[in-house]
Amino acid sequence: MKILYSPASPYSAKCRMAARHLGIALTEVKTDTNSAPAELTDNNPLGKIPVLIRDGEAPIYDSVAIMHFLDRKSGGKLYPKKDEKRTEAEVLEALCDGVMDCLLSIVYERRFRGEENAYQPWIDKQWAKVVKSLDYLERNLPKTGKKLHGGHFALAAMIGYLDLRFNGQWAEGRPELASWPDIFAKKFYHYAEMKAAA
Repeated sequence: MKILYSPASPYSAKCRMAARHLGIALTEVKTDTNSAPAELTDNNPLGKIPVLIRDGEAPIYDSVAIMHFLDRKSGGKLYPKKDEKRTEAEVLEALCDGVMDCLLSIVYERRFRGEENAYQPWIDKQWAKVVKSLDYLERNLPKTGKKLHGGHFALAAMIGYLDLRFNGQWAEGRPELASWPDIFAKKFYHYAEMKAAA
């Protein structure tokens, strides 16, 4: 199997870290979505990453679908067995993915319209969602017990992207959230090398 990804994509980082944690081997193929290569668009008509390509089987996208596939592939090792605990993990993942959606929206607004033409009210609206979510996570950090789950990997990917694109703009006043990667890294030794990178 191989995964089409971008090094800076937090959604890709989430899936790549989860696969590494589960011991599922993936060939990682750096993919430029802007150039829309055939391997990408032929396997995901949306032209988005990540995409998991399997031999002789249908490709899988987006990151949530890939995460659930990895869970099944590993025999249920990526999400808790108990329904309530699994729901908690899935909601955490959804929150972190939503924050990443907001962050990417800000990045794209500035990148494609330019700083001078960026629509500030839109940026402010997205950042307000980010702030509210980060404040919530500061007060409600997930427990990091013996087993990591999908929500943990989403949280790690989100923080990695914040450090990459919004360094110095989010950690102040959130000491618990800012130090959480140190806890995560003790459970997942590959975090430093795999978190979103330019």
